[in-house]
Parts: sequence; C-alpha cells; structure tokens
Amino acid sequence: MTQSVLVQVGQCGNQVGCRFWDLVLREHANVNKKGIYDEALGNFFRNVDTRSTNGDDINLHKGIIRSLKARAVLVDMEEGVVNELLQGPLRDVFDSKQLITDVSGSGNNWAVGNKQYGCLYRDRILEVIRKTAEHCDCLQCFFLIHSMGGGTGSGLGTFVLSLLEDEFPEVYRFVTSIYPSADDDVITSPYNSVLAMKELTEHADCVLPIENQSLIDIVNKINQMANSGKSASAIKHQSTLISGQSKVKQQEKPFDAMNNIVANLLLNLTSSARFEGSLNMDLNEITMNLVPFPQLHYLVSSLTPLYTLADVNIPTRRLDQMFTDAFSKDHQLMYADPKRNLYLACALMVRGNVQISDLRRNIERLKPSLQFIPWNQEGWKTSLCSVPPVGHTHSLLALANNTCVKTTFMDLKDRFVKLYKKKAHIHHYLHVDGMEQSCFTEANNSLSSLIEEYNQLDATKGLPVTKMSRLSIAS
Repeated sequence: MTQSVLVQVGQCGNQVGCRFWDLVLREHANVNKKGIYDEALGNFFRNVDTRSTNGDDINLHKGIIRSLKARAVLVDMEEGVVNELLQGPLRDVFDSKQLITDVSGSGNNWAVGNKQYGCLYRDRILEVIRKTAEHCDCLQCFFLIHSMGGGTGSGLGTFVLSLLEDEFPEVYRFVTSIYPSADDDVITSPYNSVLAMKELTEHADCVLPIENQSLIDIVNKINQMANSGKSASAIKHQSTLISGQSKVKQQEKPFDAMNNIVANLLLNLTSSARFEGSLNMDLNEITMNLVPFPQLHYLVSSLTPLYTLADVNIPTRRLDQMFTDAFSKDHQLMYADPKRNLYLACALMVRGNVQISDLRRNIERLKPSLQFIPWNQEGWKTSLCSVPPVGHTHSLLALANNTCVKTTFMDLKDRFVKLYKKKAHIHHYLHVDGMEQSCFTEANNSLSSLIEEYNQLDATKGLPVTKMSRLSIAS
C-alpha cells in the first residue's frame, strides 16, 4: 500500500487541511469499527507508540491503534490558524515537529512569501518534509493545498512546490489551488496569482484549480435550500459536506462550509488509494491518462451530491442523474463550461455500490453531448470505490482536462494587466531581495503561452476524427 503526505501552506491551506483531517478521520471511523490500524488508515496516518520516548511507528498492520499521527506538514507565516488547530479537537493528530510558523505574515505579497520566507525557511521546511517522508514505506504523492491570492499561500506555497520537485522528483505533486474572486479584497491578488501560476505550470504534475466564487455560490445555494421554510431536520447531520458537528451550528466559521467542499474533493480523489473497489485507480493513473501535455495539467473538478443537504422534499436522485449532475455547471468548483469547449480527457471516480455496467451506460449516454479532441475520442478513465462517503449511498468526482480552464486564466490575466499597466503597488514587491521587475513580465508571458496552447487545441474542435498514422521506428 502506498502513502501520501499533505502539505498545507498559508491560512487558507491550513483551514482546508483542518477540515480534511476531520472528515477523513470520520470516514475511517465509520468503516473501521474495530479500531484496527489497517492499510487504508496507513495511507494518511502513522500509528505511533505513545509509550516510546521517540514516538516510534508501530509498523505491524492489523494492530491496535495506539495514537494516529497525520502524514502532514503545516506551514504558515502567521501563527493564528495553526495554533487554533493545535488547541482544537485535532490537536493529538499533529505534533510540533510537523509545524513551521512565523508571526509576521507575508503581507499579501508573493515576493515576501517566495523570496524572503522561502530563503529563510528552506532548510527547515526541507528537514520536516524529509522526516515525514522517511516514515513512509512507499511514498506515492504529495498533496499541496494553498490559495493563490495571499502572500504565504501563493509565494511560499509555490516555493515549497519547487522544493518538492528538486528533492523528490519521482513523487507525484498534486496541487489544490484556491483562486480569488474578481472582487477579492486583496488588491494585489492578481499579481500574486499570476506569479504563482508560472510556478504551478512549471513544477506541478497536476493542479485542481478551485474558484472562491464558485464555492460561495454553492454554499449560498445549499443555505437557500436549507432555509426555504423546511424544518432544520432537513439537514443531513451525518453528511461529510457539513462541518462534522452533531448539530448544525449557527455560529459556524465563515469559511467552514466552503472548506468542507474542497476537503470532500480530496476525500473522493484519494478514496481508491484508501479503500478497496472493483475498479481501483492509482493517483499516478490520473496524470498518466488525463495529462497528455506536461504543462496542460489543470483539471476542472465537479462533485455530486452537493445539494442533498436539504433534500427532505426532493425525490431521491437516480444513479443516472448523479452522472448528469457531474457535467452540470452548478456542480463545478470553478466557473467554466466544458460542454462548449474541448475535452482532452475525463476521469469519473465513483464511490458506493455502483456497477461497471452503470458506468459504461452513462458514459455512452453522455458522450454525444461532449466534444473530445479528435485523437482521443475514448479518453475516459474510471474508478469504482466500494466505500461511499459518510451519510450518502453514492458519490461521484469528475475530473476534466478541458480547454475551458483558459477562461479563468484569461480573466486573471486581464486583472493582472490592469494593475501592471499602472505599475500599481509594484514597489512593494521590488523592495524584496531577489525580486526583479522581469519576474512580472516572465509570469505574464508564461500565462499568455498557456492560454495560447489551449486556444490552439480549441482550434481543432469540429475537425473530423481521423485515424492517426502509427509512428515508424527507424532501424
């Protein structure tokens, strides 16, 4: 069995990580009734002997759980979120050796996070990551969670990403990036996002871009359904889409509901690596099958169910409806319209008691409405995990490598150019050692090239499907 390590950077990254660890523990507790340390738990947790002064791992599978420690590295240049996590119910899952914090923050400045703190904390970050990796028998993947708009998440987050590539080139790097809204209150967020984009394009194996505004709209819709005159009992308390409390709290933290959705994305993404199923999918198969061009590794994600928290008067959705929803804009975690653009490939990760025949039937049903690139008409990857999410009978995560992501990147570039033309706030970045004005032009050129690559692929839309000639091998 393989293991994965979660690297949480910045305020947003650590808040999402907090929700993930809460939900993944609930999910395993729901399945693992006997409290036995098994391979599924071993994917994200170590079993530590608390009686040992060194905190040694108990490597025997099928043994009794002593103390679970998350395979995680927590980095933030402000102490607030990490300290809160250490004082909360998850405090025993982490120890001080996994934490790297400062007190001053990055001031919403990519250069401070990347150049200043990156240089200052490089060795310490590397040491913590190496020690975490040493506890893995077969480290398969690093999951990096960060935001794009702030300073620590965008700057130090992408610095850590490049470190991971240098030190662990054979280990896959999956990045979950939260993109700011157009009306974000951080005025420098377009700079931070575009500077971070260059690093993501160069150093990540796979990026799951998530837009803040999409999360806000999904949560608002859930709240409307929950408060549409129905009783509070309409909420499915046990569902992993809510905060994991026994009662729905009125004083829930503002971002908890949004962070839960991102955490559920990671739960479903890793379900095949943690639980058995009739059609398992390794994480390396995602990049192998969904990323035909190295830099075009940005995947549009959609989740279903999302709107069944207040479904007391909504008829039970048929299985086929779940597949239809996964290709609906309402269920996507970013604003885009894949149906109007070109699919390079698509993965369907299903959980619950679903048959392969159900998968095939729905793919055949949906195919006519989806445009695939001419040379990859059968570009589907599927997985079936037998363990459904807590509180649901089925779930589906769809990952699409689709040219529609360029819309988000074009909007981001426009916001960047508007600021950069006025040279607004540039001096805050140029005061940081190692930061030069050429960094801005290089980042903008990198984003422009990425958009152009998607445009060139879109130009093949509607071309007849032709059989590709086989490559001849020179003798």
